[in-house]
Amino acid sequence: MRIAQIAPLFESVPPALYGGSERVVSWLTEELVRLGHEVTLFASGDSHTSAKLIPACEKALWRDQKCRETLPHHIRMMELVFREAAHFDIMHFHCDYVHYPLIRRYGVPSVSTLHGSIYTHDLHDLLEEYRDIPLVSISDNQREPMPKANWAGTVHHGMPNDLHRFQNGEGGYLAFLGRISREKGLERAIEIAKRSGYALKIAAKIYDEDVPYFEHVIEPLIKSSSSFVEFLGEVGGKVKDVFLGQAKALLFPVEWSEPFGLVMIEALATGTPVIAWHRGSVPEVIQDGVTGFIVNNLDEAVEAVCSLHLIDRRACREGFELRFTAARMAQDYLNIYQKIIQSNAKTTLASASQS
Repeated sequence: MRIAQIAPLFESVPPALYGGSERVVSWLTEELVRLGHEVTLFASGDSHTSAKLIPACEKALWRDQKCRETLPHHIRMMELVFREAAHFDIMHFHCDYVHYPLIRRYGVPSVSTLHGSIYTHDLHDLLEEYRDIPLVSISDNQREPMPKANWAGTVHHGMPNDLHRFQNGEGGYLAFLGRISREKGLERAIEIAKRSGYALKIAAKIYDEDVPYFEHVIEPLIKSSSSFVEFLGEVGGKVKDVFLGQAKALLFPVEWSEPFGLVMIEALATGTPVIAWHRGSVPEVIQDGVTGFIVNNLDEAVEAVCSLHLIDRRACREGFELRFTAARMAQDYLNIYQKIIQSNAKTTLASASQS
């Protein structure tokens, strides 16, 4: 199958450090290539892939100090994509909505994965207008604001089976991995560590818009808790592997409806259980009492930390291998691609017979 993967340009594919959507695009692309498909990746020029790479900008926009506006680069990428549209059996977009008007006019089979939250005030009218464009959700919960949108399926993220190795958690600390923002619940994580008596290591990215929150709220908390809290900054590669695998548990105390939460399956891949708030996709990812604990408040979270001896780290790794591999993710997408291509062919045939 000839497949185009169209990535956001904010980070490289894969990202060097923090980055969710671009990382998933990389895992999917590499697995599709491994399966023998002809894949073209539209992404930033500093990306690395075994697919054919068509760069839409020189480097990842969030790593480019000269970049002031990201939209012009994505608009230009659409020109590059649709210039090649006739060469593909299907085009898979991961870059929000900028391509919708062109998809309708070119009529090439396509699917669009929505990687973020759906805010009905902003998206209702848009998704209603473009009801002919097939969408993929990354969790069933993500769909809840607009359950009647044109969903072609839900595909949970998946990672390469050998990306992270099983480890024993002998570091004995609690881990927080992600980015520093109010909705990620880092304040809760610090309180959980304080109450439970365990050290907390924080590996997190700080975006420009979150600097005031970090400086006024989180940094003072870290300084006042320096006896048990360590801030590491961004981590990636082998450093992240060790960071997760040596942790007693990953804390995921989110204060919003997380669409997926990639860090949860990264932790499970190392055998590290997850203690997560009952929000968003969490019940779809974590098996309560098997691969971690799903909690509703701080008291339950502290109790969960004290109950971690009941979790078998091997079961965490097995849960990952059964449910969250790149091979499973790629096959789910291939099934959706086939349905869309067949549906598009029937529509084209029907239109031709009526003309």
